[in-house]
Amino acid sequence: MTVTPKGTPPDVPQDVPASGDTAAGPRDRTPATALRVAAVRVPGRSAASELRAVKVVWQREIIRFFNGPLRILTSLVQPFLFLFVLGTGLSQLTSGGTGGLGLRTFLYPGILAMAVLFTAMSSAASIVWDREFGFLREMLVAPVSRASIVVGKCLGGATVAAVQGLVVICIAGAAGVPYAPGLMLGVFGIQVLLAFTITAFGVAMSVRVRQMQSFMALNQLLIMPLYFMSGAMFPASDLPAWLTALNRIDPLSYAVDPIRRLVFAHLDLAPAVRARLAPGMTWGGWHVPIAVEVAVLAALGLALLATAITQFGRAD
Repeated sequence: MTVTPKGTPPDVPQDVPASGDTAAGPRDRTPATALRVAAVRVPGRSAASELRAVKVVWQREIIRFFNGPLRILTSLVQPFLFLFVLGTGLSQLTSGGTGGLGLRTFLYPGILAMAVLFTAMSSAASIVWDREFGFLREMLVAPVSRASIVVGKCLGGATVAAVQGLVVICIAGAAGVPYAPGLMLGVFGIQVLLAFTITAFGVAMSVRVRQMQSFMALNQLLIMPLYFMSGAMFPASDLPAWLTALNRIDPLSYAVDPIRRLVFAHLDLAPAVRARLAPGMTWGGWHVPIAVEVAVLAALGLALLATAITQFGRAD
């Protein structure tokens, strides 16, 4: 008689190996699916993938902008205040010095630059925001170069700022500026270049900043001096030597001056008034042409973009 050990199922013969065992020994009971390691394929970098990364980052900036209507409205408040409140309120004091030209018309080129300046710097702040909330880390682990992320950020910010500038262009008639097609196209082209340059400047400045509060403080420290030294509120001629030097190294000056000269070229003004209010920029007595000013603005934009890419590559 065969004695069945306690705890052994009666229907399992003792000389038959249990399921998973072999005559050579017990088989590994780990499920076969667990032994399979999922293959992760990281696509190689290519020109197409880098362009796709630029497009995605650019598109994200556009979506963020248009999803915040309050941001759109608040960014237009300050230019409108300067143009209609300040321009109208001070017109009685300055009418004698403008040769009959309305102060709003004189301020209009600077207001165009202001709309782009504030929006471009705000768009550059998105890098600090993304770093503070962890989204930047997710972008950095993507199999794309950091240069593509920076280019996408700069193009996105430039697009947003150019759209804001286009809104101010549409109210040119309220400032006494004619809607001449050549004038509008020229002003918009300079605004696009300015938007790209200022966004690249903001990105280069923000890649090392860790907190949003620090960036806003730095933004307030830089943005108003850039605006006031550019000649947006006064003619850039017969200035003290120190203010002239600051005006020439201000990137915003190379957008305000050509825009003002384009606007004044389409106004019916006496030559003496035009020469006093829109004298143009000079380098050591040489009257700088508009094309050279625009080229300087474009070169500054490319240099600041290269600086932003370098700084972003060194950032943690």
